[in-house]
Amino acid sequence: MSYNMSMNEPKLSAIERFLEDYLKYLEVEKNRSIKTMENYRHYLERFLLWAKIQEPKDITADLVREFRLYLNRLKDDSNRGLKKITQNYHVIALRNFLKYLRKRDIETLAPEKIELAKVALREIEFLEETELERLLNAPQGGGLSDSRDKAILELLFATGLRVSELCGLNRQSVNLKQDEFSVRGKGDKIRVVFLSETAKNCLKNYLDKRVDVDEALFVRVGKGKNFFQKNADLRLTSRSVERIIKKYAAKAGIGKKVTPHQLRHQFATDLLRNGADLRSVQTMLGHSSITTTQIYTHITDKQLKEIHKKYHRKGALND
Repeated sequence: MSYNMSMNEPKLSAIERFLEDYLKYLEVEKNRSIKTMENYRHYLERFLLWAKIQEPKDITADLVREFRLYLNRLKDDSNRGLKKITQNYHVIALRNFLKYLRKRDIETLAPEKIELAKVALREIEFLEETELERLLNAPQGGGLSDSRDKAILELLFATGLRVSELCGLNRQSVNLKQDEFSVRGKGDKIRVVFLSETAKNCLKNYLDKRVDVDEALFVRVGKGKNFFQKNADLRLTSRSVERIIKKYAAKAGIGKKVTPHQLRHQFATDLLRNGADLRSVQTMLGHSSITTTQIYTHITDKQLKEIHKKYHRKGALND
């Protein structure tokens, strides 16, 4: 007697099958991260659950407009709505899904008919130079944890690494005889980052104190001689690094919220304020679009400020 397991599986509609095909396409052909695929599934399943459609041809401009209205009015249990940027993420996912369908010659709405909502530029709270110096110098003492934390802070500021990229580094990833190394970032893209002399010295000081054989560059530090033997996985997590930075921000007397990503912002603005061009900063940050990098320009253009000071109202003052 044969038994067909598929009899117990729910029957998918045509558009649900296309969605599953699209997610496989993202994984295999586009090499998207697990997190990206999870987000796309969430956004697109929310659309399908709301739309209650069966075929790709059922997606119309009117339907998309109604979906955007639904997203704009959607509230969570605390009566908070979705941020505009989050609403746009849903629309981006839908638009990319439509591009995939059109590429396969499936009848559906043309993706170019969908426009994203305008989103105000993110306001970034930057550290003053004195605050940054206090933060970088906050780890004191000659112990392993102090040396590790100092190396983390200096490396984040020197390279603009994302916290996930920092945590993913192995000892062999960083050659201290050179001032640069490669890192695998978003979308599995590889880019080169550069070490400052300070960051290089801090890393060397930290690694010289390591007695474990764990391959991770940054590891947890515990008490007791048997700590390293008892713990198989010592690699620091992103959350651990966030807590470390929060701790030293408080120690440095900084009232602002300080995160690993803020040090990435500091890295970018430091380059731009000192004359680096936007395209170079884009490459060093690993941004796929120059638009993402442009969030820094409105506060870093020293030249415009100097021109304003030099020429504004000069004629009126001389009258």
